[in-house]
Amino acid sequence: MSDTLADMITRIRNGQKANKVSIKAIYSKLNANVCDVLKNEGYIESFEIIGDNKKDLSITLKYYKGSPLINKIEKITKQGCRVYSSVEDIPKTIGGLGTTILSTSKGVMSDSDARNQKVGGEVLISVF
Repeated sequence: MSDTLADMITRIRNGQKANKVSIKAIYSKLNANVCDVLKNEGYIESFEIIGDNKKDLSITLKYYKGSPLINKIEKITKQGCRVYSSVEDIPKTIGGLGTTILSTSKGVMSDSDARNQKVGGEVLISVF
C-alpha cells in the first residue's frame, strides 16, 4: 500500500454510504493524526489503535438523525502532485463551513488552528 491516507479516506466514505457503525483502516502516524483532527472537529465519534504487531485503526463513524456528518471528503494533495499553502493562502472549504486538514511543521492540524498559529504547510484533506 503506497498511499494509506487515500485508502483511509475511501474507507470512511464507503463506510458512511453503507451506514456502518465503525470501519478499520491501516495504521500510520499520519492516519492517526488525521483521525485526531477529525475527532476534534466533530466529524467522527472516536478512533483507537488496535493490534500488536500489525496495527490497525478502528474508526467509529458519526451520524446525525441517520445521515452521515461527512457529506464530502477528498484528498487534495496527491502522490505525484503535492499541494502546499502559506498561512495567507490556506483554502477555505465551503466558505469556512468545512475543514481543511494540513500537515505543518507543528504537526497535523485543521485550517483554523493553522491560521491561529500562523503556519502553512501541505494541504492534505478537505472535509464538509
